[in-house]
Parts: sequence; C-alpha cells; structure tokens
Amino acid sequence: MPLSRRRLLYLLSLTPGFVLRGDQQPGKGLLIRSANPEDFEMPLSGFDTWLTPADNFYVRTHIYKPIVELTDWRLRVDGLVERELTLDMTQIEKLPRVAQVAVLECAGNGRSFYEPGVTGMQWKYGAVGNARWTGVRLADVLKRAGMKPGVTQVLFNGADVPMGKVPDFVRTVPIEKCLHPDTLLAFQMNGAPLPTSHGFPLRLVPAGWAGDSWVKWITNITLLDKEYDGFFMKTAYRRPIHTVAPGTSLDPAVMTPVTAIKPKSVIASPVAGARLPAGPVTIRGAAWSGESPVARVDVSIDSGRTWRPAKLGADRARYAWRLWEASWTPPGEGSYVLMAKATDEKGETQPFLEDWNPSGYLWNVVPAVRVDVGDGPSAPPPAVAEIPPFPDQVKQTCVGCHGQDMIAGQHLTRGQWEREVDKMTRWGAAVTPGNRPEIVDFLVRTFGKN
Repeated sequence: MPLSRRRLLYLLSLTPGFVLRGDQQPGKGLLIRSANPEDFEMPLSGFDTWLTPADNFYVRTHIYKPIVELTDWRLRVDGLVERELTLDMTQIEKLPRVAQVAVLECAGNGRSFYEPGVTGMQWKYGAVGNARWTGVRLADVLKRAGMKPGVTQVLFNGADVPMGKVPDFVRTVPIEKCLHPDTLLAFQMNGAPLPTSHGFPLRLVPAGWAGDSWVKWITNITLLDKEYDGFFMKTAYRRPIHTVAPGTSLDPAVMTPVTAIKPKSVIASPVAGARLPAGPVTIRGAAWSGESPVARVDVSIDSGRTWRPAKLGADRARYAWRLWEASWTPPGEGSYVLMAKATDEKGETQPFLEDWNPSGYLWNVVPAVRVDVGDGPSAPPPAVAEIPPFPDQVKQTCVGCHGQDMIAGQHLTRGQWEREVDKMTRWGAAVTPGNRPEIVDFLVRTFGKN
C-alpha cells in the first residue's frame, strides 16, 4: 500500500537526526520538556524583552509537526456556509492586512506548581511569549464564505497527522470570538513568515485566549451549529465551572472549555535563591492578562505585608504583556520574599492560593521569590536529574509517540500512572495484560510520587 506524502514525512520525523526544513531549533537556553513532539519552555531571562524572538519563544506540540509546502497548501472553508471556499496564500494576502501584538500562553503554564500534582506537561513559568502577529481578520474570510443561520461554533483543523489512535488536535471556537475584529488568521510572526514550529503557513490568533485555541498549520475551517465532540473539546482543555477541593476527580461533562487567560505576573530578576550585595536592587518582570489589559503591577518586598506600585514599561498593546520594574534598597542583611501582583482594567487580580483543577490549567498565583542579602554563598542551582535507563519493554511500548524526557517530567501517583497507561493503551500503545504490571511498576518506582 503506497504511503501518502504526509505519512512519509511523519515516519521520517521519527528517524534520529532527521530535521524537517524550517524546524525550530532550541535557542538561547530554551528548556526542552519534550524533544519530539516539540515542547520547549522559555527561561526566565526571556521576560526581558517586549517582543519575544521566535527562536526564544516557547513551543507546544501535541502531535509530530507537519511540513507544509506553500505551493500545495490550501485553506478550505466549509460547513454551514453559503459557498465553500478554497484559498491559497496569494488570495488570503489580498484581504486587508492586520497586525496584533498578543501574548500566547499555554493553558497549562505553571502546571508543575499544583499540589497535589496533575498529569501533563510540567511547565513552570515559561510556556508563554509575546509577539506581533500579522495576517487577516478571520471575520473577513468567513464573510467571503457567507454564514447560514444557526452557526454557533467554528472548527479548526491543521495539517498535523496523529500517531496511532491518538485523537487529532481539532478545536472549535464560539462564533462570537471568531467574528471579533481582533481574532486573526496569522501568516507572520514578528515580521517574518511563521516558523514551522509556530504553525507555518497559517495559525489562528484568538487574542486574549489560552494557547489551546491557537490552532496551527490550519488547512480546514468548518462552520457548525454545535461544539465539536472530539477529545480535545469534550475531554481535554476543560476546567471546573466552580472551585473544587484539591484532588477532586471530575467528569469532563460537568466542566467547561478553557477560554481566556487570567491576570498573571512573573518575577524574572532577581531569581529565587540569589544572594544580593548590599545596595539598590532592581526587581524586574512581565505581567499580562486576557481580554482586559493589565492596569497595574504591585510589588511587595516583605512577604506581602505591604505593597507599592511598580513602574510599567512604555510598550503596550491591549493583549500584550507589560514589562515592569521596581527599585528596592534592602534595609540590611537578611532573607526577603519578593512578590508581584498584576491587576487588569476590570479589577481582576491574582490569588495568593491556587484554585486547583484536575488538569492544572490557568495557574496565576502571586509569584514569591526568596532572596538573601549580605555576604555568603548563593543557594546552589537545583540539580538536574539524569533520566535513568528505560527497560526495553518500556522503551518499545512507551517511547514511540513521545520521548523519555516527556515521561521523566511527570511525577505521578500509582493511580495517576495507571490512568495514563490505560489512556495510551486506548491510543494504540502496545500494552498487554502481560506487560502492563512491569510498565506501571517501573513508572511508579522511577517517576512516582507518594
């Protein structure tokens, strides 16, 4: 049976050393959470610029990314439309061009801080970036197709091809958000064509919303009269409608899709554990929010007892982050906890304790950084744990759809590992009643959490 070109490229991507044309290579200290599929996290040093360079921008990929030839690529618009469209890039670029500076943040950014822990990519602070996205308004494309009565959702599918029985990454976005003039179909990032890792040749930019809705490599747009019932809408990327106790297990049916991000701040400098000399210190960071712009950032240098406003940078845009800084002269030697709190124009601010949810979405707790002032050594950097050897049975079964680094990043209870193994079995992993105990025991013993 002949291989399709897309399938051949997918198989080639599994070959060690094979690099697809246009692939993003980790740069400037990006933290590799998963080498393949690509999941790269920006370090704290990346929060020192208003626009994040593409090679320092975080990457989130569920499925091995495709390679798209622009000469072959077409965008198809169908479903509840007056006329189906098939557009190439030349036709899209003839529509009015629009640029939007906006934060792109993974819904799971900060997941590693939840207690008790949850499954998924164990991001810390850097699954976020701020870029200038250039393209056309999605509403202009939908207008050309014409909408029939009853449209409530718009489905977006990309050129990425699932592995085995893994569900395709397909998402729907409410029609109201799609028709908003700030929702774009972008073909440029910071003035250059989208890198492959960021969705070349076209990605959705629903400004103010979490990254799960920023579908990449778009090939199909379908207008529907209901929410899509695929895995990444009905099961994944959902959060509780009301607050729940930590550790609560919820049926996805009683949760709602993740949409807008929340006010959030990051202290980029000084870093936790730093030992500072006596004298003035500049505390720096970035702050962002969702559909309401950041109004202010307040800083505390005494564990939250008192607060004072930080100075916001001059660069600003409705959906962009604001760089901020605050000057501080420590009163003397000692250990101090620095904190920062962002507030948006609607008055929503950051909490001091997490609102726990089963998938670890939308973490935005006030950051706290402990530093020491005076003579003495700085705290040693956290040790980087080496990935232990994987038994052949585990490698053959688990290290096919994702690498060992992704597995090693999880620290789960036995029950959580068992549920993950069962999910992967449903998605095509070669787990049998005979090898399941060995696989689960290894994962619990090596990457378990009591």
